[in-house]
Amino acid sequence: MFPFLSTRVRLTEGRGNQTVTALSLLGFSDLPELQILHFVTFLSIYSAALVGNFLLMLTVVQNQSLHNPMYFFLSNLSLSDVCFISATVPKSLAISWTNNTQISFPGCVAQVFLVVTGAGVELTFLTVMAYDRYVAICHPLQYTVLMNWNTCIQMAAASWISSMIHAAMHTANTFRLHFCSSKIEQYFCGIPQLLMISCTDTTAIVVGLVIEGVVVCSFCFFSILTSYGFILQNVLKIKSAKARSKAFSTCIPHLTVLSLFLSTAMFCYMRPKSMSSISVDLTAAVLYTILPPLLNPIIYSLKNKEIHVATQKMFKKWLDFA
Repeated sequence: MFPFLSTRVRLTEGRGNQTVTALSLLGFSDLPELQILHFVTFLSIYSAALVGNFLLMLTVVQNQSLHNPMYFFLSNLSLSDVCFISATVPKSLAISWTNNTQISFPGCVAQVFLVVTGAGVELTFLTVMAYDRYVAICHPLQYTVLMNWNTCIQMAAASWISSMIHAAMHTANTFRLHFCSSKIEQYFCGIPQLLMISCTDTTAIVVGLVIEGVVVCSFCFFSILTSYGFILQNVLKIKSAKARSKAFSTCIPHLTVLSLFLSTAMFCYMRPKSMSSISVDLTAAVLYTILPPLLNPIIYSLKNKEIHVATQKMFKKWLDFA
């Protein structure tokens, strides 16, 4: 668990106290052919993720039938996905195109801030969306009262603001360190990799990160688990098979997206130490930062009937207009 902890000790042994004025990221390959392949692949993935998420947001905005809390939170989730993937992929594309792995300190700071913000917003909105489904299924008569627009806007604002404050604190805490190496063994600036190249004692920071991660993730996980426990209990009481199926169908996309985000995050940060290496770390980071933003809009478009129908209507309207 937490493979970067043991790596931190290995890398700091025998390091001199030198001042680092620039940082460099890890490229995917030194071969021109593979760099072109990486550029084309990542550009295609990035474009698909942007189109998918913006299309999902546009679908929600343009369809009056989707103007409800569930799709309001879904639009915010798509926006966080855009921020999340845009924090890392564009710089990786620039590295493959120019073969220049250097990144400025402001650029590195921005990457850390955006990655932490994106991950925080993603987790909080997935938690809020589980609560929304709980209220909709378990307290349908009180739904419009409990999930009124003022409450939804406040919950969304709290998610964004708290995630940005949290990211700003961790970013400031990380960049107050002194770095003794310029090479970051990852394709973007991440806190674990920056701790590895620090010649400052990072024990307190590492312990704080682990404790905070366990507490926050446990709170969100058990909140989601509790919400779905009540949902399952309530749905099983419904006598109509059609009504049960409809209730479950509104939860399946959210559960799929949640499972994707948690599984990639756990593989990135909580896999066994024996599975830690530069290539595995790189693969884990790619899965964690790219797969959820790419697949989330696809999952909701395919699994959610209302989104699917609304998207088809919107395309039909565009074709008729053209």
